[in-house]
Amino acid sequence: MKTTVSSKGQIVLPAEIRRRDRIEAGQEFEVERLDRGEYRLLRRTARLNEGVVDWLLACPEKGFFAPIESESTDTL
Repeated sequence: MKTTVSSKGQIVLPAEIRRRDRIEAGQEFEVERLDRGEYRLLRRTARLNEGVVDWLLACPEKGFFAPIESESTDTL
């Protein structure tokens, strides 16, 4: 398959490849130069629990949620 480098230096992966390999926007890749004119593109896999610390730090402070009055569901 053929693709073209944009004026910003971007390369678009053809739709068939993206569909076949389930490549989605935002996924990261490593580009490795093998030799002059030869390159290898490798999809980075997210490390286990990557982003969990940021998610936890973004949690609301204690007392953020207020309980609401509701009837018991014990008799259902």
